[in-house]
Amino acid sequence: MPVVEQDRKQAEFDLEIQARIDAERARLRAEAGLARLREFKKPVERTFVGSERDYVTILFGGLTWKHEEMIKSVFHGSGYKCENIPTPNVSDFQAGKEFGNNGQCNPTYFTVGNLVQYLQKLEREGLTRQQIIDNYIFFTAGSCGPCRFGMYEAEYRFALGNAGFEGFRVLLFQQTDGIKAASGEPGLKFSVDFGMGMLNALNLGDVINDMVYQVRPFEINKGETDRVIGDAVKLMTSTLRERKRWHIRDASPAWLHPLLDSKPKVSGILCTLGKVAHNLYGKEYVDALHTCRDQIDAVEVDRLRVKPVIKITGEFWAQTTEGDGNFNMFAFLEREGAQVLIEPIATWIDYMMYVAREGARARYKAETLNKDVKWFEARKLAANEFGLFKKTAGLSVGSSMWTYFYHRTIKHLGGLTHQLIPQEEIAELAHPFYHQLARGGEGHMEVGKNIYYTVNHLCHMVLALKPFGCMPSSQSDGVQSRVVNRYKDMIFLPIETSGEGEVNAHSRVQMSLAEAKSRARSEFESVLAKTGRSLEELREYVAAHPETRRALYKVPHKPGVAGTAAQFASHLHDRMHKDERRWLRSRTRVAAML
Repeated sequence: MPVVEQDRKQAEFDLEIQARIDAERARLRAEAGLARLREFKKPVERTFVGSERDYVTILFGGLTWKHEEMIKSVFHGSGYKCENIPTPNVSDFQAGKEFGNNGQCNPTYFTVGNLVQYLQKLEREGLTRQQIIDNYIFFTAGSCGPCRFGMYEAEYRFALGNAGFEGFRVLLFQQTDGIKAASGEPGLKFSVDFGMGMLNALNLGDVINDMVYQVRPFEINKGETDRVIGDAVKLMTSTLRERKRWHIRDASPAWLHPLLDSKPKVSGILCTLGKVAHNLYGKEYVDALHTCRDQIDAVEVDRLRVKPVIKITGEFWAQTTEGDGNFNMFAFLEREGAQVLIEPIATWIDYMMYVAREGARARYKAETLNKDVKWFEARKLAANEFGLFKKTAGLSVGSSMWTYFYHRTIKHLGGLTHQLIPQEEIAELAHPFYHQLARGGEGHMEVGKNIYYTVNHLCHMVLALKPFGCMPSSQSDGVQSRVVNRYKDMIFLPIETSGEGEVNAHSRVQMSLAEAKSRARSEFESVLAKTGRSLEELREYVAAHPETRRALYKVPHKPGVAGTAAQFASHLHDRMHKDERRWLRSRTRVAAML
């Protein structure tokens, strides 16, 4: 039978099946008395249009202050009015519970209540509710689920209506659309400069945030790290905001302008490539990176302080925020003498691209089986393979470029920050316990990262922060019990966060932290015993070599050693051994000459 005729019959068959399903559904609805029930439709909201850019302020929040300052500068540099909402606190949590639905998760209450209280503050400062509704919009992430994350948009609208701000606009950046970098709202236009600026902002926020938690626990002068990082963030935000926007007509000689005008498509492509290169490789941007690097490198540190390394995993918002939303856990761990190993937002974005790519491959395999294409039908097989390539090639290239530019930012800022773990490796480690296509929260990543950081001796303890009652996190915790039984040396502690229970959570962390401290101390003493060096010898060597006290001094990773102090002690021993051998060779040559 010809292929066209076969496809036509298949289409007719599908239509008949669908008609029967619809008829049966209508019959069942009529029997149940639901025939006249009106289906829910998403309310039509007034859009944010280009003519409003001059007076409408975009509000956003929920990230670290470094990320938010960088993102705000990109908005301002692209001509938008923008403000970030302060870090949510317990008062915001209570407001979220007051104006929102029952049974929502911790991040919902904090973020919804935070927005409501911010608008109420604007009202107390003299603005009318209508002025707030007309002159402000909220920009946030959205999703289709399967957890309560998919309900965020509806929850924002419900709480805003209860608080008296009916009609306030919520601009949604969908999780799926985020891969395509498109909002669908004409008022928020994703130009090349804006898109590349956001790429730089997220990477800078991640890398600088990681550097803070690697340098601050070992700083000699208390408070110096925060002061220097504050200056570095100010420099980078002013660079992102005020740098000149590149255009091909400004960069090309006047005699070339008529030719560019006659070839608009070619001119547009060249202009786009030039903007990308200028945003990533422009001298102004790179020089600012190097200035920040030198400022941070001037901070003096003492890496011989023994501190357990605590890796943070869990639900995205709970492991990212720095406030009451996760019981101020990062500050608490540092006060208790630990070094915090945070997770960058870049990992989450890389994960989304990986899941989209692997999901396309899984669907392709299922569709291929249903089509029943024979092995000798080369044309059909080639067409199927090309279809899969079109779906996955862009995601593969995007993931590679994302990783490259993130690592490039690390390099220009001194190379101290941890690089991204390949998603394939995380999925492979997690696969015996958690399937890579099981969606919700961080999916397989929470399990995979727990195993990765344990088997590679990159931390002493894994602390998973997640909201109370979070469905994906509950699934992950059920799997983690089997993981802990498999890896006996693993210290894994899940903590559920809410608006209350901070004392209890800190107490649980302290108990596990005591074991992690003991492990870090034993590891350090083991290194000293193997090298035959005393702590006093190492400190004398550091005092004589000031470069080892620099914040960005590179300490090579020693396999099987997790602690910074133990790594540094092993490295100092290697340096001292080389110096001793060099001194002996020099003394031998002098003796031979005499």
